[in-house]
Amino acid sequence: MKILDLCPEERPREKMERAGARALSNAELLAILIKDGTRDESAVEIAQKLLAGNGGSLRAIGALSARNLRRIRGIGPAKASLIVAAFELGRRHATEIDSTVRRKITGPADAAPLFLEKMKGLDMEESWALFLNRTGYVTDMRKISSGTRDSTLVDRKALVRMAVDCLASSVIISHNHPSGDPHPGKADIKLTEELKTALDAFEIDLVDHIIVSDQSYFSMNDGGVTRFGKG
Repeated sequence: MKILDLCPEERPREKMERAGARALSNAELLAILIKDGTRDESAVEIAQKLLAGNGGSLRAIGALSARNLRRIRGIGPAKASLIVAAFELGRRHATEIDSTVRRKITGPADAAPLFLEKMKGLDMEESWALFLNRTGYVTDMRKISSGTRDSTLVDRKALVRMAVDCLASSVIISHNHPSGDPHPGKADIKLTEELKTALDAFEIDLVDHIIVSDQSYFSMNDGGVTRFGKG
């Protein structure tokens, strides 16, 4: 049976448009990626065969290479690449969202673990930012720079663009010290003031600059190193 042989309300794409993606089975979602069937099998049947061959596990399918997917009759190079790309996007989305978005940040004790999760164990400096809405909930978390063992440069314009893109009312920035000492140096303090000035121009608050090491962190706000809040 081909997809077109199904009544319209049972076709995966039409069903998704009508009831939303959550209403579809795993086979139906995979069928949307597969798109076209063969002479003998519909896209749904190919998807069902793919699931059956992997114990019904999406995790197992997500671990398959494009080459392995192409072994399934009805899945060619283009379809295999699309399936691999979809699962990789799902992994990246889960990593990005699960630990950050929808969390409320009330102070450095809430923010520091999120930064430590990203930078723990690195032997090079990186900078990350949390973008918050008016009520202090995280709307996004992004890496803003990568550097050397001793420093990382942050582009002020790039940070402002990210904040505007995320519709942020405030920002918390962080970078790591691979040396293990999270206390700020003069360059860290100078950078913080420059970033604060750049964000102030767009009425976006720089709430804190948190420096992390593998086992600890230092909040410039709590430490009174520089002045935060509205300028």
